[in-house]
Amino acid sequence: MARFVKDFIDIKNHGSLDALIERLVEVRASLPEGSEAQIRMRGDDVFGRTLSISFQRPQTAEEAECDARYAEAYAQSRERELSRLQQELGADGAERPRGRRLRMVA
Repeated sequence: MARFVKDFIDIKNHGSLDALIERLVEVRASLPEGSEAQIRMRGDDVFGRTLSISFQRPQTAEEAECDARYAEAYAQSRERELSRLQQELGADGAERPRGRRLRMVA
């Protein structure tokens, strides 16, 4: 199963309507099939406005290799955190240290 990545294309300096339409047609033609592209206007009057197109694309082999490299380290860190929380809550049979209370935050 291929993983998908959210990617962006920004269109700046769109002066005339015809030039903008041409650029949007080019972008649409270059998008992968089924990418479900969305367009938004970003920016403000001070720094300028850009059209930002977001779409889903298949993950490249290089990106998949990078994800695989860090997947094991991420899983191990999650296991360590789970063990720490279970120990703190006393869910693993160990007693909680006296004077330490859990509290709800936000």
